[in-house]
Parts: sequence; structure tokens; C-alpha cells
Amino acid sequence: MVARNAGIDRYRREAAAGRRVAAQARVLDTGVARDDAALPEGPAPRLIAEETEVGDEQLRLLLLCCHPALSRETQVVLTLRLAGGLTTQEIAAAFLVPEATVQQRIVRAKRKIRDARIPLVIPADLRERAAVLAAVLGLIFNEGYVAHSSTAGTLTRVELADQAIRLTAAAADALPDEPELAGLLALELFHRSREDARTDAGGALVRLADQDHARWDRVMVARGFAALGRALAARRLGPWQVQALIAAEHTRESTDWARIVRYHDLLLQMAPGPVARLSRAVALAEVDGPQAALAEISTIDGLDGYHLFHAARGDLLERTGDRAGAREAWERAAALATNPAEAGYARLRSDACGA
Repeated sequence: MVARNAGIDRYRREAAAGRRVAAQARVLDTGVARDDAALPEGPAPRLIAEETEVGDEQLRLLLLCCHPALSRETQVVLTLRLAGGLTTQEIAAAFLVPEATVQQRIVRAKRKIRDARIPLVIPADLRERAAVLAAVLGLIFNEGYVAHSSTAGTLTRVELADQAIRLTAAAADALPDEPELAGLLALELFHRSREDARTDAGGALVRLADQDHARWDRVMVARGFAALGRALAARRLGPWQVQALIAAEHTRESTDWARIVRYHDLLLQMAPGPVARLSRAVALAEVDGPQAALAEISTIDGLDGYHLFHAARGDLLERTGDRAGAREAWERAAALATNPAEAGYARLRSDACGA
């Protein structure tokens, strides 16, 4: 009976997913903008499948949206909205930009598709779309792993995170010569393995350093190492593989923070950015102390609206003994966090600093 009910549930989920994919395909095919501004009249783009056969319906739609005629940023935003099913609010949170900016990008992308009569095709050679596909799948997983929606009631949207893992595994199988997809799969599995330990019985956030490793899913960790091994065997290291190496280090009994800092140095060479610099500074605190990390953070621009930037400052200031500064930083983090578990944790730390 349990197996039968599980089968029925799976059938219902797949049928619902199929209906959503078909609806999104009609959006592309007709040029209707749904909740975005209306597009000008004109011939609609054609949905064409070329030689390549991709078995997963949603993965096919993701590949269709990753068209090289669009800019990389536009591909990612459009794919997240139409094929990934994320709201403009969730996409804006992922990119640290205003929601209106995301809406404008989506409208411009649809207009370009219609005006230029760009055929939406799945090419015989999928390699040109692998990087964008990985970026999209990574963002979908991130939204599932820590929900940014203002309506989120929990830390994780488990169904969305699992959907991202399923799609990433399908993509890695469809493109076995693209090691970054296997690296992304490893990263997702390592993070997902910690799900049961990330919150306490009351739903409050438990930070990584305080988690009970016995509650981690060791089967999922093993799957992560298997995927990472496949990726590294190609000897074409990329940013997703380096992030997976960092996540893998956290699964060990004793974390080698000096090694993690070196991984972050490598990651910054491959994919520089303020968030990557912030992550390195947090790791540096475990090697050279909180003052060194604060000095690094003070040079990072563009993250004042990012709650984890202020959370990192709050933790580091607290460790240096600056409780007033830490309280202010934690209050700022709580105000910016949209996930209730993250906001609640920041408020608890702020209150502790004022006690």
C-alpha cells in the first residue's frame, strides 16, 4: 500500500509538472508576458527541437530558454522565470537587485525574441548552453535551499531543492563531457545532506558549526563524492567543482580551514565577485582570526543590501568583543533577511549582544 501511494503521488507530481511545463511553453510560443508588461504585436517565436533528444520535459524547456542570441544575464533571468518557475521577487533576491530590474530584463528578453524572430531551438551540440544551464540550476537549488520568498514559512523549500537536484542529475547525464554539471550536482548533494540538522525542533536555524553531523544524510554525502569524483576525473576544473570541494571539506571530521581558504583563492580567480570575497573572508577568520577577516570585509563594496554581509560582520565583531557593533550588524541582517528562520536567528544574536 505504501509503494502504491508513493507511486500515485509521483504520478500526480509528474502530471502537474508536465502541465506547468506546457503552460510555460505556451507563454514563450505566444509571447504573452503574464505578470509582466505586454509585448508588441508580431510573429511569435517557434519552438523547435533539433537532433538532440533530452528525455526530461522541464530540462528541455530550460535548454530552450538558454539561447545564445540572448546575453548571458538575460538567459539566466528568463530561464529562471519561465522554465524554473521562480517569481521575480525570488530572482531579484538571488541577484541582489530590485524586483523592478528583473521585470524589465524579462520584458526586454521577450521583446527581443519576438522582434528578432529568434527560433527557440535545442541544438545538436548542447555544450554552448551548459554554462548557462548550470547557473540556472544552481540558482533554482539555492532558492530551494534557503527560500527568499516573503511567503516562505520555513528555511527550505524541499520540493524545489529536490527538483533542482533531479534536473541537475539529468543534465549531467545528458552532457557527460561537461564536468561543471557533475560538480554542481555534487555541491547540491553535499548541501542537501545537511537538511535534517539545519534547524532545531522548533524550526530555528542551526549554523553549520553547531550542527549534529550524525543527522547528516551519509548516503547523500556519498553520492556527492561520487559526482565530484566524476567531475574531477575530467581534469577541467571550474567554479562549481571548486565550490563542491569546499562543501566536501565540511563533511569531514576535522575541517581544514587553510585548505578552504586556498579553494576560495582559486574560486576568486575563476569567478571574482563581492559575494565570493565575503565567503573567503569568513573562512579566513578561522585561520587568521576575526580582525583579519573584518579588514577584508571592510574593502568589499556592493553588499550593503545583502543580509549575510551584515550577519558575517555581526559574528566577527562579536568575536572581537565589540558587542555594540555586533548588535547593530545583526539588527541590520534581521531587517534585510526575507527568510523567517534567518531573520529569527539574526534577532536572537542581536538580543544576545545587548544582554
